[in-house]
Amino acid sequence: MDNKKVWFITGASKGLGLSLARQVLQQGNFVAATSRTIDALQTAIGKANDRFLPLQVDLNNEDSVAKALEQTHQTFGQIDVVVNNAGYGIGGSIEELTDKETRDSFDINVFGTLNVIRKVLPFLRDQKSGHILNISSIAGISANTGWSIYAATKYAIVGLSEVLAEDVRSLGIRVTVVAPGAFRTSFLSSESLVMTQNPIAIYEEVRASHAKYLKLDGHQAGDPEKAAEAMIQITEESNPPLYLLLGSDAYQRAFNKLASMTKEFQSWESLTKSTDFKN
Repeated sequence: MDNKKVWFITGASKGLGLSLARQVLQQGNFVAATSRTIDALQTAIGKANDRFLPLQVDLNNEDSVAKALEQTHQTFGQIDVVVNNAGYGIGGSIEELTDKETRDSFDINVFGTLNVIRKVLPFLRDQKSGHILNISSIAGISANTGWSIYAATKYAIVGLSEVLAEDVRSLGIRVTVVAPGAFRTSFLSSESLVMTQNPIAIYEEVRASHAKYLKLDGHQAGDPEKAAEAMIQITEESNPPLYLLLGSDAYQRAFNKLASMTKEFQSWESLTKSTDFKN
């Protein structure tokens, strides 16, 4: 295959996943792309050909995920890069979001990712190589008011990626957790963002936070094409990063969080250490 790579990208019919799939194909690589419908992929990218395999996949269904990965491997003979990109935003305080809304969010944003990882690892272990990119968010490092459940799902992606990287390092498999800031995609559209249907008036700061964020639509600083370039670049590195921040806003928020945590940990150092046994 002339050193070209096979990419498996979830949620590839829009947003960062779409930018990534298009660029990977333009570079002559092979792409298996998933979405909830084949039509969405064919409209966004094109029909199946010798380098592009569109797949309709239910990420909540292990059998659906397994079949997609098996078809990818049968078609291209290998899987080199796995991008867990599918997901959506959800806004509201914990009290305002129902149990179903909360679980639905975790099903796609977390358990869908876990299904892909679980089912692709046998292929990567057998070939003793591979790179898994899990798309989190800067909200998974530094969350904003009013996005508690979304942040919880993205914190989960950061945590599982950190440990996964250690678990599979000796097997020749690399893991990167990607934390984008605000990018000029369709993320703020109704297709990618669910807002609470049960707002409670007293949560004024939550409403203000939502209004501020929604005003960004179409004005986000992040360029999705440059984000795709950055993700492709790290897959060519012999020692890729475990954490990849994307966007100047993500960079600033991450370092603000580090400074805040350091200050608070140090402020309570005495009480923290007082809980040890005295020998």
